Amino acid sequence: MQIAQNSVVAFHYTLTNDAGEVLDSSEGREPLTYLHGAGNIIPGLEKELEGRQSGDKLQVTVSPEEGYGETQPALVQEVPRDAFQGVENVEPGMQFQAQTQGGPLMVTVTNIEGDTVTVDGNHPLAGQKLNFDVEIAEVREASSEEIEHGHVHGEGGHQH
Repeated sequence: MQIAQNSVVAFHYTLTNDAGEVLDSSEGREPLTYLHGAGNIIPGLEKELEGRQSGDKLQVTVSPEEGYGETQPALVQEVPRDAFQGVENVEPGMQFQAQTQGGPLMVTVTNIEGDTVTVDGNHPLAGQKLNFDVEIAEVREASSEEIEHGHVHGEGGHQH
């Protein structure tokens, strides 16, 4: 069966950046399982998997525009340290959920100088070209319930 709209796809992957550093991998774990066409994975990877089938191996390079987007400077802001009430030691790398006009946004602390904390609301992989080595493990038709819910159920997928 070929990967198409409303297919359930299970695949193993290794994600590297342009320097060859491994950013994420399914090695030693179950394959990643998703509902094709439901926006469950980044658009550039989903587009490249279209028409493939179980057993296929491929290398995919995804541009920032089709991955996690370009870095948006407006999402980097300096805030006063006292905005982190209840947190004793704010340190770079810590993540917090901020309330914005557009709704909740995950931010990462990137710098601290005195009483000023710099936070970045960009996805950590924004602005990066992403390189995937992929091996498709399984392709099957989605159930009507999976299609209705927009995600995979059962083993390797979402449990209700």
